[in-house]
Amino acid sequence: MKKILFIATALLSISAFAQKGGLDEATLSEIRKGYEGTATDKALRNAMNAAPLAVLAHNFERVAMIDTHFSDEIKTKGRTDQKSSGRCWLFTGLNILRESTIERFNLGAFKFSQNYCFFYDQLEKANLFLQAVIDTRDKSFDDRTVDWLFAHPISDGGTFTGVADIISKYGVVPAEIFPESLSATSTSAYRGQLATLLRQDGLALRDAPKKADLQKMKVEMLKEIYRVLALTLGEPPTEFEWTCRDAKGKIISTKTYTPLSFYEEFVGFDLQNNYIMLMNDPAREYGKVYEIEYDRHSYDGHNWLYINLPLDDIKKMAIASIKGGDPLYFSCDVGKFLDRKRGICDLKNFDYESLLGVKYTMDKKQRILTHASASTHAMTLIAVDLKDGVPQKWMVENSWGDTGYKGSIIMTDEWFDEYMFRLVVEKKYVPAEIQALLKQKPTMLPAWDPMFLPEE
Repeated sequence: MKKILFIATALLSISAFAQKGGLDEATLSEIRKGYEGTATDKALRNAMNAAPLAVLAHNFERVAMIDTHFSDEIKTKGRTDQKSSGRCWLFTGLNILRESTIERFNLGAFKFSQNYCFFYDQLEKANLFLQAVIDTRDKSFDDRTVDWLFAHPISDGGTFTGVADIISKYGVVPAEIFPESLSATSTSAYRGQLATLLRQDGLALRDAPKKADLQKMKVEMLKEIYRVLALTLGEPPTEFEWTCRDAKGKIISTKTYTPLSFYEEFVGFDLQNNYIMLMNDPAREYGKVYEIEYDRHSYDGHNWLYINLPLDDIKKMAIASIKGGDPLYFSCDVGKFLDRKRGICDLKNFDYESLLGVKYTMDKKQRILTHASASTHAMTLIAVDLKDGVPQKWMVENSWGDTGYKGSIIMTDEWFDEYMFRLVVEKKYVPAEIQALLKQKPTMLPAWDPMFLPEE
């Protein structure tokens, strides 16, 4: 009797649960019809257990190499490799500066040190976190901002705004003066330790007595952070001697520099005011300026500030810059429909719909709102192929070594429309009416907005 009563109670519970939106047996029976177990289904199931989905979905009709001719292309010198790190934003920013430096001084395969800038990026981000914890310590721990801070104490990702802030404050050095370290090229291990230390320090700041000298506590904490960075990345130089040689190896000069004096001589322009950040976000109103809270690399630096514009406006400025010989900082959702082997982003590279028997119908706006797509990677836009003035395809210089198409990625214009998000353009290529939009008061967006994860 007890057993029968238990079963009856259980069935009643299942029925009640199903009535609230759960899956009852009748619904499950209907759902099971989605897989009929036909010969085709069985063949597909067997194939999917023998090979990755991306291999099976690869569209054989697109295996031929795309035409690699571009009507307008900026020839760059050498490829860089961020390896197992999220420093694409930094490599891209320095690659843009590198090209103008090489051209102005007729240099050979010159490169700036990413590791030097990265050291100070990490130190500044640590200070940003600790100071933000101090600023918000009167808020409860479940406050959204406090939660976000402790969830993201530090990262190796970033944006062009960070490039401008770090370089303007700390300068730059040649790659051979401060070369890459193992931890710089594979950041996950040391960053995990740094994040744990920062969270621990953050708790100590929140729990400190009201009369405690929080700034003094923070400085002591940053001493430990500096030590960890010096051990893993190396201690950056404050002064160095460097011999400048032209493309033929002829010595131009030998001087002693500080990182800032080197920046002034070999970059020589104001990064803070020379560029304008653009965004294509159809989920928000065009013609408006937006700012992202805490989306910066240093406490006293600048938040990411951008103008949201339709694609056609952004493309016109991109084309003008490429024709003018100036590469652009470009970011996108690079993993979507990317054939890594050929280095091609094309909406027709993979046919998951035919393979899985489903339809994907979301547009760009819907993908943004549902977290299905966001900017994930920064590269250097260097080429466009125009036919009767209309772009057919684009090319970016990547920072993944010589992978893809000779270290670059080619994108169809249709792919560009769907997965390009951010572009940084020199002011001289931005029409006056668009520059005038910067006079409006920016709309502040929260740090956790789905569009503003750091590019890696």
